[in-house]
Amino acid sequence: MIATAQALIRRADPAIATAFGCILLLLLLGSLYSRSFMSPEYLLQQLKVASFLGVIATGMMIVILLGQIDLSVPWVVAVGGMMSTAATGWGPAGELLAIPFGVACGVALGLVSGVGVAYLRVPSMIITLAVNAVAQGLMVVHTGGFSPQDASSAAMRTMATGHLLFGIPNALLIWAAIGTAAVFLLGRTTFGRAVYAIGNRERAAYLSGVRTQRVVMLAFALSGGLSAFGGVLLAGYASKAAQAMGDPYLLPAIAAVVLGGTSILGGRGRYLGTVAGVILITLLQSILSVMQIEEFGRHVIYGLVIIAMLLLYGRERAIR
Repeated sequence: MIATAQALIRRADPAIATAFGCILLLLLLGSLYSRSFMSPEYLLQQLKVASFLGVIATGMMIVILLGQIDLSVPWVVAVGGMMSTAATGWGPAGELLAIPFGVACGVALGLVSGVGVAYLRVPSMIITLAVNAVAQGLMVVHTGGFSPQDASSAAMRTMATGHLLFGIPNALLIWAAIGTAAVFLLGRTTFGRAVYAIGNRERAAYLSGVRTQRVVMLAFALSGGLSAFGGVLLAGYASKAAQAMGDPYLLPAIAAVVLGGTSILGGRGRYLGTVAGVILITLLQSILSVMQIEEFGRHVIYGLVIIAMLLLYGRERAIR
């Protein structure tokens, strides 16, 4: 058994091991500051909060594995939340269509980015920024520049705040289901293998018969749909949507993926690392909040931790 454990440690991704080590360190530091930090209730609440970021980071990971980036997350999240709550005003049919309608809007925006990157060869950074700006403009027109007044549906609130199974938050179960699907998609399907192949070398993947343009387009559509679904969950959690509700999730989504060991250049990464990155960032934000550190101090510490993790990851890759 000891030999098996040692073998698993040797085969473990250093970035993932480092991320989980930092999680344990944060838990220790938090417990020294507050006794309630290690309570099951508090930890379960943190996992519930992490699930919203985890859903969004899942889509970001798929795009980053391609060697691309999706900067349209902030307002695609807002579109998902605002369109799903707007649909609840359509009567009983709107209550049923609210969630799929919000997600469909995100998929549509993701398809625009995907077509731009795959077929028009526009750099992903440029096209996704443009889509983000378009989404922002459309939402300003939709609301007239005022805060949305539409309320979330009962189903949205149940998904985001309910507990239907052994006291486990529904949002956490949803993240677990999406994560399981992502692991299967990336590890057991032709699409997943194509994503890794394109991230390693797109031209070689194309010459080997992979329909690279379609894969890239679908990857951005998935990212848009998952970002919008994250907005649906956030709207259900707050009982209503808000303008700029997705702004706090762009950098954390990218950081969670990269800190978990996914190469920003594409072609390498495991979903377990993304899970570790999401939990790490959520705990860090929680500790800074509990310590009542002012906003500017939180940003400084938050940035320094990310830089330190990235430098450590880069050094480990250089040693290997």
